Amino acid sequence: MKRHPSLTALLLLLPLALAAQETEARRETPKWLRPLMAVKNFIDSGAVRGIDQRYISAPKLPWQVIAKWNVNQSALKMKTSGSVYDEETELSLPFTATPYLKTEPSQYVGFWVGYRGYGAGYSVNVAGDKGSYLTFGALGGAYAVSVRIHNFENDNPNFELTSSLIDEEDESWQKWKLESPIKVRSVIASAIYLFNGKHFSYAAAYDQSVIQKRSAGSFMVGASYYYGHINYADSTNAGLIYLMQNAGRIKLWQASVGAGYAYNWVPFRGMLVSVMGMPMLTFVNRIKGYAYMTNVEDLIEEDWFLDPDISDEEWDRTFYKKARIEYLGSQSSNSGLAVNFDVRLSLTYNFDRYFLNACGQFYNFQYNSDDSRGYLNDWYINASIGVRL
Repeated sequence: MKRHPSLTALLLLLPLALAAQETEARRETPKWLRPLMAVKNFIDSGAVRGIDQRYISAPKLPWQVIAKWNVNQSALKMKTSGSVYDEETELSLPFTATPYLKTEPSQYVGFWVGYRGYGAGYSVNVAGDKGSYLTFGALGGAYAVSVRIHNFENDNPNFELTSSLIDEEDESWQKWKLESPIKVRSVIASAIYLFNGKHFSYAAAYDQSVIQKRSAGSFMVGASYYYGHINYADSTNAGLIYLMQNAGRIKLWQASVGAGYAYNWVPFRGMLVSVMGMPMLTFVNRIKGYAYMTNVEDLIEEDWFLDPDISDEEWDRTFYKKARIEYLGSQSSNSGLAVNFDVRLSLTYNFDRYFLNACGQFYNFQYNSDDSRGYLNDWYINASIGVRL
C-alpha cells in the first residue's frame, strides 16, 4: 500500500520526461534540417493515413531505388489544305497535304529514386531517336500527381505523304528523309483522385512505395495538361514546310478532365495486375502555327528540279544549297471539344525487399483548326527492377 503514492508520482512524471526527451531531440536537430524533418513526418504519416491495412501495407523501408528500361514511340498525323496560284491559268488551285510522321521505337535506360511515393527519375536514349525523359511523381493514398517531360530529335522517321501537289505514283516522296531532324518536346502533367483510396492503391502499381495485398478497384476522376512543340523550321526542310502550307513549327496546348475506373487484381501473394482506363474531355485545345515563306516554287521552275537523269545525291546537294526559308509570323486558333483517352496497364511482383515491374501507357491527343487538323499518339512500355532501402 505504501508503494501506491510512488507509483502514482512516477506515472505523472512520465509524460514530462518524454516531453523533455522530445524537446532535447528537437534541440539536437539543426534548424536547417527541421523543415525537412517536418516534411518527412508528414509523408510518413500520410503513407498509412486512412488505408485499410488488410488491403494495403506500407513497407518499413521507405526508399525505392529503381533501374528502368523504356521503349516508346510517337506518331504525328497532320492534314492541311490551302491553294496555290497557277500563273499559266491565273487560277488558285486547291491542294491538300497529309504527312504522317512516325518515329522508330526508341529505347531509354535510367533510374528513379523515391521516398514513400514522392520521387523523380531521369532516362537517356540508347537506341532510336536522340532524347531524354525527366519524370516527377507524388503518389498518396487517394491521389496521384505526375509530370513527364520528353525531349527528342528524329531525322529518320517513317514518313508517308499524300498531296494533291504531287504525283500519287511517285513513291520517292514516301522515302523522303529529312536532312535536319524534327525536334519534339512534350510535357504531360496529370492528377488523379481515387474514391476508394482506403482499399485501392495507385502507388502499388506504379512506384511500388506500398504493397496491395488484396484485390480492389476504385472509380476516379482526373485532369491532364499537355504541351507539345514540333519544330522542323530549317532551310533543308523547305519542301516539307511548303507542302505543310508554310507551317514550320507547331505548338499544342490541351487541358482535359475525365472520369474512369481502375482495378488492382492480386492473383497470389506478391503479384499485382493493375488496369486503368479514363476517357477525357478536352476543353482547352489550342494550336499555334509559325509560318515560313519558302522559295520552293521558284526552284520547281529550274531545269534540274525535274531532271530525270540527275542522281538523288546531286538533287539533294542542289536543293539543300538553294533552298531558303523566311519567317513570316504566327497564328493561333482554338479547336472545339475533343475526346482523348488515357489507358494504363501495370504488372508488379514483390519479393522480400525487391520488386519487378512492367507497365505501359497510351496517350491520344487530337487537334482541329480551320485548315489544319490531326493527332499525336504517344505510347511507352517500361520495365524496371527496384530495391527498398
